[in-house]
Amino acid sequence: MAGELTPSPLLSDALVILGAAGIVIPVFARFRITPIIGFILIGALIGPYGLGALVPRTPWLEHITITDSGVLTPFADFGIVLLLFAIGLELSFNRLWQLRRLVFGLGALELIIIGSSLAAFLGLSGMLGWTAALALGFSLAFSSTAIVLPISGTRTPVGRAALSMLLFEDIMIVPIIFILGALAPNARSEGWEGLIETLWQGGLVIAVLLVVGRLALPRLFAQAARTKNPELFLAASLLVVIGASLATALVGLSPIVGALIAGLLIAETEYHTEVELIMEPFKGLALGVFLITIGMSINLVEIGAQIGTLTLAVVGVLTFKALVTGILLWLMGARRSTAAETGVMMASPSETSLIVLSAATAALVIDSETAQFWQTVTAIGLTITPLLAKLGQVIARRVEPVSHLASEADSAEERTIIVGGGRVGRLVADMMQTHGQPYVMIDSNPDLIEQAQREGYRAIFGDAARRGTLTRLGAASAPAVVLTMDEPVLAQRLVIKLRETYPELLIVARARDMDHAAALYRAGASHAVPETLESSLQLSEAVLVDIGVAMGPVIASIHAKRDEYRDQLERDGGLSEKPKLKSSGLREREA
Repeated sequence: MAGELTPSPLLSDALVILGAAGIVIPVFARFRITPIIGFILIGALIGPYGLGALVPRTPWLEHITITDSGVLTPFADFGIVLLLFAIGLELSFNRLWQLRRLVFGLGALELIIIGSSLAAFLGLSGMLGWTAALALGFSLAFSSTAIVLPISGTRTPVGRAALSMLLFEDIMIVPIIFILGALAPNARSEGWEGLIETLWQGGLVIAVLLVVGRLALPRLFAQAARTKNPELFLAASLLVVIGASLATALVGLSPIVGALIAGLLIAETEYHTEVELIMEPFKGLALGVFLITIGMSINLVEIGAQIGTLTLAVVGVLTFKALVTGILLWLMGARRSTAAETGVMMASPSETSLIVLSAATAALVIDSETAQFWQTVTAIGLTITPLLAKLGQVIARRVEPVSHLASEADSAEERTIIVGGGRVGRLVADMMQTHGQPYVMIDSNPDLIEQAQREGYRAIFGDAARRGTLTRLGAASAPAVVLTMDEPVLAQRLVIKLRETYPELLIVARARDMDHAAALYRAGASHAVPETLESSLQLSEAVLVDIGVAMGPVIASIHAKRDEYRDQLERDGGLSEKPKLKSSGLREREA
């Protein structure tokens, strides 16, 4: 029958990819781990070197595995194009100017020193020719924007240092990819004619893209925006990125050069935020396909056979990058703890390393066997980056334990103890200062403490979960202990410990939701405040009043719903009376 959908290997592979994305993204998000790691592991599991190798003996595995990773190559290439387009969108002259000293000072030194040093080692050792050594050295010098920034954030000293280096690396993708793209059609040529022709034609195309883009893109997206049709906006975005990629590909440059330029041009328009949002799902899925193909290239048998060499390569690259980055940060005035943590966290190669390796392989600069070995090294480094971040925090505490703050802990003053120096902890401290109440804030993150002290908070470094810490802070005589951190398990453990040690202590704890609040009450909390409850009630009140419902009935229904939650907490929390769940009541009094 016409139009009948029949099973095919391509359709089966597409279902496997979509199924993998549907599993990886929510599961890893649940544990606050980047999906990049999940996609690589899934690729290794379902690929031709994983379960796919068992298909001849177990035919049913064909439906949940991919035995030929080559069929995904076009989708993986499109994923690379969209990733470079997204990097271009994230760059702007304003962000670069604000961090110009760190970006063009620290970032440049870090990339140049690491890249050239690795290239010199590879070239002088005779393992690779100088062109291949330079390509490989600089590819390994990149660090993962997609993994590091979600872990470090951008507001802490570690986050700002990481962001500055990653921004410079993102900028340097342009000339590196440009050079490799120019080499691609001429790598086997004996002369310079082909290379020179590609360079001048590529330069001309880029100049045309820059001029036409600045003139035409604002008008194009303005017309798309006036239609208020998201499909048309998406079509315009894809037209720009694919058109620019094809333009550079036609003159012999890599298509990802065009994608980068398209992103940079759109980043300078007022429509860049909308383009980022509308392209995000496609970029994430396409990047996932690319990472799955990288995972498929990991041959577990070969890893076992080369475990010694791979371990030496991974440890060598990570150690060298961590030392160089940490020393540079320290020489530029960063604290030892910040330099150590940032260096370790930035030590792994990145998804950009995989892109540069792919470009170098396509340019015939690096042979496929060498590229596969270093792709495996990079994949291993990416997978352990979250562990490196934890290791960096541990090392930071060892190299600079913030001992100069110890005297603050021995104060005999009766003061409220605020556990957690984040957003909620600072808000509580602000209210304490407003009403003249003494307090002390404690956190195990040295960067949060350093920032809080600079902003005038009375904050000290320490691990509240460690035995004796809260006792030294004066928990026995404290008016209250306020737990503000967003760590449900740790909060519950601290409540149990505090209640056992200080039966009469007022313990106020931040709860994630109603179930967590009930668990905290059972653990012994005096008050557990679900952060989602009052905000939900206030949102309901605001929308009902503003759409015309009378204030009186709205307030009555809010009271009824709050009482319903109090009954639930009394029942689930094992309380002898209903807990206090009241807002300030300002609007109620005004009514």
